[in-house]
Amino acid sequence: MSTPNHPSAPGRIGLVTAAINERIAGRHLAPGARLPSVRAFAEQMGVSKSTVVEAYDRLGAEGVIVARRGSGFYVAGKTRPLCLKTVGPQLDREVDPLWITRQSMQSGPDLLKPGSGWLPSSWMPVEAIRRGLRGLARGSERTLVCYDQPLGLPALRTQISRRLGERGIEAHADQVLLVDSSTQAVDLLCRFLIEPGDTVVVDDPCYFNFHALLRAHRVTVLGVPFTPTGPDVAELERLFSAHRPRFYLTNSALQNPTGASMSPVVAHRVLKLAEAHDILIIEDDIFGDLEDEPSPRLASFDGLDRVIQVGSFSKTLSSAIRCGYIALRPDWIEPLIDLKLAMSLGNGHVSAELMHRLITDGSYRHHVAEVRDKLARDRGRTARRLEACGLSLWSEPRGGLFLWSRLPDGLDSGEIARRALARGVVLAPGAPFSLQPAAGAPFLRFNVSHCADPKIFSVLEEAMGG
Repeated sequence: MSTPNHPSAPGRIGLVTAAINERIAGRHLAPGARLPSVRAFAEQMGVSKSTVVEAYDRLGAEGVIVARRGSGFYVAGKTRPLCLKTVGPQLDREVDPLWITRQSMQSGPDLLKPGSGWLPSSWMPVEAIRRGLRGLARGSERTLVCYDQPLGLPALRTQISRRLGERGIEAHADQVLLVDSSTQAVDLLCRFLIEPGDTVVVDDPCYFNFHALLRAHRVTVLGVPFTPTGPDVAELERLFSAHRPRFYLTNSALQNPTGASMSPVVAHRVLKLAEAHDILIIEDDIFGDLEDEPSPRLASFDGLDRVIQVGSFSKTLSSAIRCGYIALRPDWIEPLIDLKLAMSLGNGHVSAELMHRLITDGSYRHHVAEVRDKLARDRGRTARRLEACGLSLWSEPRGGLFLWSRLPDGLDSGEIARRALARGVVLAPGAPFSLQPAAGAPFLRFNVSHCADPKIFSVLEEAMGG
């Protein structure tokens, strides 16, 4: 008789066929690839050889695999479209990170979103944006209808170069390449730097879209534990030595999801390790403008030798104004321009012109100062409310949007997120942020700018109580 721990024969066959289908959908097995032998796969799955034979027969009948006499079983057909869900940790759809992002983007105003990753629209400088758009409409028709220059708008690149200089990063305007977002920047750099099968190191926990993006590029992703002062340097050294990754991808300031910033000591040690092992670093500085007091940047210590910095204005100004940048060493600019043009023929020229106006007329600087003040107020208020609900803060961020909060022992953030969603509150459970979902399960990420409504905390308490 079957038990929950010992599936029935049909159940075991289903597990084997599902495992093969997931490997094919995730492109771990390409068309023409040889499947493991019946004996090897039976040992790997912990089932009998007859179970694997039956599973292979079913897959053959469905046309998924083909048998070659005396040779074995092979994947049939053409490559299937990539499905990201099949190449990462299998999470319930209600707490899958891409599903949560969809809900936050598509839902109406009645849904509360403390798990979102952006500022409320009511915080944005809408009137300044409207003024800027009106000015563009009255200006040159070339701005409205023509492609931008290959590097991007020179005047905006000059402004970005100056802003980088304020953080100690020496980058000439011709070392700045404009793109439409930091996500596009990382994607472009992945296409530039890596091949399928390469290894990349990320922080653990880290922004869940890093996982999805890197999986789409078919690389092996390894996580280094992130601490309140930056990555665990001893573990980073082990990963660099053992796996020789192509690059390390990190937020050095106001890291997502923890809100922590890298200390000077850790930043120095990370760069020494990168130099010793010849590893590149991609530094995503998308939240940097939200720091009250700027922390060290890897790119400032390194001088853009082996560090590439990316950023955008999506989180600080407007998600609708798609405008970001890549700052990197001079000899890589030309090949990266070619790759950018091959992918998109350029970046958003209207967005770049608008962003330049908002920077030069002082609107952006004034807006960011106001946002910092609001976030400082809301961080304190949200922290007190979370502590009253029984959660504890993992660290006290220097600024930014996020509080990484630990639930009382025994509670799972995924289950709490499901219960809260039924009450109209979108939470961000910790598992999607970690390559080891169990490590993230006790945590929730809160966006303090979306935590003003008391309903969030009453729903949280009810969900925690079961």
